[in-house]
Amino acid sequence: MITGSKQDSAQAGLPAPASGACRVPEPGAVEAEFTGVDGMLVQRRWVEAAVAVRFEQLAPVAAFPVVPGRRWAPGWWWSATTGRHVMHGSQAMCLQLMVLDRDPQVVGLSARPVRLIWRDPDSGRTLTWVPQLFARYADGRALLADCPSAAAPAAGRAARAAAVLEAACAAVGFTYRRLAPPDKVVAANVRWLAGYRHPRHSDAGRLEQAVLQAFTEPRPLMAGAAAAGEVLTALPVLYHALWHGRLAADLTRPLGEHTLVTPGPATGNGEQEQHGR
Repeated sequence: MITGSKQDSAQAGLPAPASGACRVPEPGAVEAEFTGVDGMLVQRRWVEAAVAVRFEQLAPVAAFPVVPGRRWAPGWWWSATTGRHVMHGSQAMCLQLMVLDRDPQVVGLSARPVRLIWRDPDSGRTLTWVPQLFARYADGRALLADCPSAAAPAAGRAARAAAVLEAACAAVGFTYRRLAPPDKVVAANVRWLAGYRHPRHSDAGRLEQAVLQAFTEPRPLMAGAAAAGEVLTALPVLYHALWHGRLAADLTRPLGEHTLVTPGPATGNGEQEQHGR
């Protein structure tokens, strides 16, 4: 069993466009457009804005479109990391927000905070792209990401934009990724645990210490909940601890009463939880 807390999301991406597939502009020729504190659009050179602007604090530079007939409309995700809502525009994006929100190294999240603008070296046309997500990490790293719904290589305009954004981000110490959709079992488990991310579940019935104590050694989920106290009260506390990494389990298998739960990094072993991505 591999145990621990959360996933290093910045490393999980779909294959990059083939090298040499298209020419990209020099990073110094790329512009960044974002919403200033006064609500007005601001445009600066990307290499300057990346250093000076806290993109994790910005409102979306462009609204998510509402597509008639689509079952999924734009919505809001309440982030346990920031205590604020982050907008999302698709199921795939919402799921990636959950994964990033659960990453212990992520300290900031925002949606569509910047539009990159450049002149295409081949056609001479001015092109733009608004990546869907921005994440700031505790060590200062930053991630710009898009959230495709399928694990297929980028094509057409998306492939060209990915090549430009990868180069522009690398020039300033950022990372750009097209985040691969998680395995279906991992996704279902993360969605379930996300329902218990709010602090109100941390010590329900004053059972937090009892729950953590019940899993000082690896133990089946339901057996530990029963040992901690009244099961229906203990389970939300247990799931909250699993979300935040104080307890850990193998999320590549469906969570259930027989799932082996172990101490998480916050309680001592420091290994990484297996997410299957």
